[in-house]
Formats: sequence, structure tokens, C-alpha cells
Amino acid sequence: MLWFLVLLIALLYIVPTFVHTTSPQTLTYSQFTSDVAAHKIKTVTIPSSGSANSNVTVTGTLTNNKDYQAVTPYIAPGSPLSTSLQKAAVSTSYGSPSSSALGEIVLLLLWLVLPTVILIWLFRRMARTAGTSLQGVMGVGRSRAKVFDAEKPTTRFSDVAGYDGVKQEISEVVDFLKNPGRYRQAGAMAPRGVLMVGPPGTGKTLIARAVAGEAGVPFFSVTGSSFVEMFVGVGAARVRDLFSEARKAAPAIIFIDEIDAIGQRRAGSGAVVANDEREQTLNQLLSEMDGFDVTEGIVVLGATNRPEVLDPALLRPGRFDRQITIPLPTLAEREAILAVHCRDKRLGPDVDLNVVARGTPGFSGADLANLANEAAIFAVRDNRQVLTAKDFDDARDRILLGRREGSNVLLPEEKHSVAIHEAGHALVAALSDHADPVAKVTILPAGQALGVTQQLPLVERHLYGQDYLTESLAVRLGGRAAELVELNQGSTGAANDLASATDLATKMVREFGLSPALGPVGYPEGGSVFLGAGGGGLSSRPFAESTQATIDSEVARLLREAEESAVAQIRAHRSELDQIVSLLMEHETVDGAEVYRIVGRPVPEGRAAETMAPHTVPAPAHGATAAASDGKSPPGGGQAAAEAI
Repeated sequence: MLWFLVLLIALLYIVPTFVHTTSPQTLTYSQFTSDVAAHKIKTVTIPSSGSANSNVTVTGTLTNNKDYQAVTPYIAPGSPLSTSLQKAAVSTSYGSPSSSALGEIVLLLLWLVLPTVILIWLFRRMARTAGTSLQGVMGVGRSRAKVFDAEKPTTRFSDVAGYDGVKQEISEVVDFLKNPGRYRQAGAMAPRGVLMVGPPGTGKTLIARAVAGEAGVPFFSVTGSSFVEMFVGVGAARVRDLFSEARKAAPAIIFIDEIDAIGQRRAGSGAVVANDEREQTLNQLLSEMDGFDVTEGIVVLGATNRPEVLDPALLRPGRFDRQITIPLPTLAEREAILAVHCRDKRLGPDVDLNVVARGTPGFSGADLANLANEAAIFAVRDNRQVLTAKDFDDARDRILLGRREGSNVLLPEEKHSVAIHEAGHALVAALSDHADPVAKVTILPAGQALGVTQQLPLVERHLYGQDYLTESLAVRLGGRAAELVELNQGSTGAANDLASATDLATKMVREFGLSPALGPVGYPEGGSVFLGAGGGGLSSRPFAESTQATIDSEVARLLREAEESAVAQIRAHRSELDQIVSLLMEHETVDGAEVYRIVGRPVPEGRAAETMAPHTVPAPAHGATAAASDGKSPPGGGQAAAEAI
């Protein structure tokens, strides 16, 4: 706006000088005097800087409105020529032509220089805009690292709830950065790189920031995708620039998030090796971490959810010396994480974070943060500022199942069928000695689920016995068995149960070696370790057609035996089934303690002697089928099993 204002003012002065395109008429002195006598002169302007013995240039207007100029002796007041002008009634004035001449010169210079200045300014502005979007032709290989000096990292290990084992293992990196002399005296070398692997949302980035905060060193944070560009060689240049900046600030920490974006396995033998951008970037990273130029005082922290796709050269000692697995949090860790996320929230007296943690097995740190936030949202909807236990229960159901619908979406006969189905799940689970205890049964629709039977494990399992898996099959088919007993027919509501039970039975036969007919062999399907079964399976079957037929027959046998067991249990306890159905039709939601009271068995309180299950064991362990027949499952494959119609 300032430049526009200057240009406007200049035009206001410049344009009038070019409006009068005709030049003034030049008169001789004799013509001037005769025109004065003939009354042809209308106005005259006499320069005031003249003297009696000098000539001056007078200007003015003729009676025909034309401009003129003439060179005359200086016309002093009282002189004969001045008297003639008065007699001819000529309008006489004294002015300063030198000032107007100077103004014309300045305006002319502005007219010549101003366009050049404007063009230069426009070119500079366009160059800055292009440099911002393309980062300049010369700066295309510059690193996009975000640098935090020693004072900025404020995250500490105390801000990371749980994971004491991970903190202890990674604290040696902090000690090396603080006291490198201790290791040199003992002849020990600090790890060049530490690779943190684990499921999404477990706090890998937070732990990396805590390491930099504890060590008090500069922290360079980049993502793997920041090195990949359309120009070949740009990624390698950025890796060189990143390590060059880190050497200047050493000791320092370089954190590369999602390192699998550039560290994927290169082409193997027999394949066409493409010298593309990603391979050059990976080669440069390998050289910087452990090449001819030894890097001192720099520790590289990497994080990924897909360690199985990383190049072996990246994982060897000397590069990423250590691999730290950051698993899903345990019960105690979930309680500590919930306490961190509830610091700024007002909790009611009925809120027990231990109970909330027990009801969220398989949840990651991000899931728990979302749970606390959803509970706060439920409180706000009720115009409250204090969170209650019901808010956390509703938030967990919202995350696992979806938005709760009103019970009026079901027809009366549908509602009765759903009650029979869920009562069958609950009854078989309560009668099983090794199944996870029943926590809640409801026929209120949520998301795509018309009803839910929720089972919460008392302990976190690391191994599963065949008895647990067999009873888990029976529990999953308990809803269909109840329909067969009470209604003498099945329904579409068992589609999700059949899919999850078939998947579990297939794993029992193919992977766990629990089929006498097939024997102790295993054919895993593959896929990502920490991203569930999202990865692709095996490209071809590693077994014959006859083996596939044996697998199919064994899977069908396991499912038939599980259904027969569930049907037998329901027929033997049909009166108990009717009581649970009546409670569901009346209250729509029944607590697990009521189910055990009807069955006549004590509510399970603890099973410390039983084995515990890891978060990597497939379907039955964490395969909480908490959804409808579309196969939707809870985040992280949580152990909170919810058999849904």
C-alpha cells in the first residue's frame, strides 16, 4: 500500500505536465511590445529574480488563450514597459520559474526511475515466493529438521507414565551423552542408534523427546518421508546436511520417525536393482551412521511400526545397535497413563482408574488419551464438569462399538431374538471354567452392533492353552446355539460370531498345531507384526491341495464340536437362559454379577496362577469382536472381548 500511494502521488504530479502537448509560442521583443499595444496580451508572468540590466524570459497567455514566451529586459515596476502593460490592462504577476523548472526535472526523473524501481521490487517479490514454495534452486537439498536447543526440550522420563523397563534400557543413551568419559575409560562404545518398535500410539516419539530432555542436548526431529522427493539425490543431500548440522551441535540426538519410509529392504538377488531416490537415501544414511567418516557424539533414534520391512544392513550392530520393543501398556501402566491424562480433569468419587484400566486391555497410550477425552465430552453433554464412572463406561463403548442408538430401532421380535442371542453368549461364558468372566450384557444397539456381551480378563495373558481356545470357540458360538435351542433356527445375527470363530479355528489348525489330523506343523499367514493382519498374506500356499482339504475338515470339526458343546450347555441350563432373557427384556443392560448369580456360580475375582497373554497373539486373545456382523474390532485388538450380534 505504501508503494501504491507513492506511485499515485507521482502520477498526480506527472500527468498534468503531459496534458498540454502544444509548446508555447515564442515572441520577439518587438512582437511582444506591439501585441501589448494592440491589446493581444492577456497575462504576463515576470521572473522576480531578474535585475535592471539583465534579460528575462516572460511567459503568459494571449487573448486567444494560447501560451507564449518572450525574452525582454527586466520589467521593473514603474518602467515604461510596465506602464504600457498597465495601460493595456494586462494582468501582471511576478513568479519564480526556476522552482517550476526544478519540479519538472524531479518529476521527469521520477517518471524515468519509478518504473524501474517497481519492476525490481516485483522481481524480488516473485523470487521470494518461488523460494518459499520450492525452497530455492540451491537449497533443495537442505534438511527439514526441526532443531531444539538444550533449553527447549522440557519432556522428562517422569512425564512418560509406565514403561519402566524401556526407560531403564534407554537411559544408558542419556548417561553416555552426559558422561561420555566414563565409557571411554572402560573401552566401551555407546550405541550408534536405537530403534524403537511397537504398535501405533505407544509413545515412541514421546520417549525420544524425553531422552533429549533428560540429556539436555540438541534434538533434531525429522520424519522418514521428509527425505523423499521427486528429484533423485535430494534425499541423500538432506541426510548429509542433517548429520552435518548434528556434528556442529554434538553431542546431539537425531530422531527419525517412521524410518521405514526410507529404510525399506532393497531389491534382492535376481531382481532388477533400481537406483532410485529411496535407495540412494538409504545408502547415504548407512554411510553416515557407520561409514569411513566415524560420527562421534551423535545418537540416532528411530521409530517404526513395521520392523519386518527394514533393510538388514540398517539393523546390524554399528548402526542400530539396539532394538527396544515398546509394547501396549500393561494394567499398571494403563492406570498410570490414565492418571496423567486425567490431571486436568475433575473426577467423581465413583471413578476408580484401576477399574477403568482393567476394562481397557489392549488400549495404547493414544487410545487411553482418547478415552479420557471422550469421557469428558460425555460429561459436557450432560452439563457437568465432574467426570463419573458412567462417563468412562460410555466412552469405552463409544470407542469399541460406536455411537449408542436408541432401543426403539429394533422391532419387538428382533429385540427378543437379540436378547436370546446375547443371553446365550453370557450363559456359555459364565459356565466355562477358562473363559474370561462376563462383565456386562446389553441389547442396546451401538454402532453396527445390535447387542453386546462384554468379557473382561482378570489378568493379562501371555500364553493360551488349548482349553481356553476351545472354550472361546464355544462362547463365540453361544449366541447361535441359543437361537437354535429357543427359536429352532439360526439368524443373520451370528455372522460376526461365525467369522471370528472360523478365524480362530483356522489359526488353531494352521499356526498353533492343535489339530491331531494335521500334526505339529505351522503355516502362518504373515502380515505386519504391530499393525495387525493388515499386511498381505503369503503369495502362494506352502502346502498341497490335500493339506488344504485336511485344514478345512479340521476347522469344520472344531466349529461343530464347539457348537455342540454350547448347545448342550444351554439345554442343560435353559431355565437360567430364560431368566437372563427376561432381565434383558426388562432392563436392556445386565451386569455380569447378575449373570453369575442366576447361574449359581461365584463371580471370578482373580486368576493369578493362570498364564497371561501377549498383545501379539492373534484372534482369541485380543480378538475382541466388539462389533456387528461386519467384523469391526476394537482399537489395538483389545482383550476386552465383546461378542456382538
